[in-house]
Amino acid sequence: MSYTPVAADVAKLRNTTGAGMMDCKKALVEAEGDFEKAIDILRKKGQKVAANRADRDSSEGAVIARVNEDNTLGVVISLNCETDFVAKNEAFIELAYELAEMAIFAATKEELLATDFHGMTVADKLIEQTGVIGEKIEIGAFERIEGPFLGAYIHAGNKIAAITSLSAKAEGADEAAKAVSMQVAAMNPIALDENAVSQETIDKELEIERHKLTEEGKPANIIDNILKGKMQRFYKDNTLVHQDFIKDSSMSVADYVKSVNADLKVTGFVRVALA
Repeated sequence: MSYTPVAADVAKLRNTTGAGMMDCKKALVEAEGDFEKAIDILRKKGQKVAANRADRDSSEGAVIARVNEDNTLGVVISLNCETDFVAKNEAFIELAYELAEMAIFAATKEELLATDFHGMTVADKLIEQTGVIGEKIEIGAFERIEGPFLGAYIHAGNKIAAITSLSAKAEGADEAAKAVSMQVAAMNPIALDENAVSQETIDKELEIERHKLTEEGKPANIIDNILKGKMQRFYKDNTLVHQDFIKDSSMSVADYVKSVNADLKVTGFVRVALA
């Protein structure tokens, strides 16, 4: 006699794996009621789908930032998928948040993927969800930051997130860290300040500006002086502490932080955005 699963078993398997009702029912029938075997069947289905979609572009998804309880360690991860339809799915976003919470305790993306997720590794969970959803699901970005006081910001729609580090856990630090993280998300600075800009970036910018000035016919003996001013403008526009504060352009980000608390400085940031 063929096995016919009862509704309670189908519901239990669905709650355990996140797979659709019909997929759970078919897996239980194939496993002849063996619950663990049914889970394996669903995982193998996920592996097959994952293999078939390995070369797909997973540029959609959700970017989540999380900070630990004492605001000294934070991570930003992206859970990537193929379509915006899946990225907006409530269960997908919940999974992204759960993985971000786990990521706080992982030093690297590889460590996160090897972490236990309710009886399976995170890597296996992603393969399982690839089978459930029918799209390539993977951890994309993994950015970790430590500091005296951290604050996070996730932009509406979960496409951009940032974490900012401040120099101390002082009065007003919570407000300032969140506001500066919003700045990072919106303005995408290339570095904290001029000292953190790579020499390669500086050389490239100088080359571009020198070429422009030469094309404009500027005398060679004054180009170097003009370039100094150009680079000051470049640092003002592109480094976090020198950028105009988005909520009040009359002050820089560094000046804003000082206005909140004279003892505070911005010491670092991380940012992740989906293309």
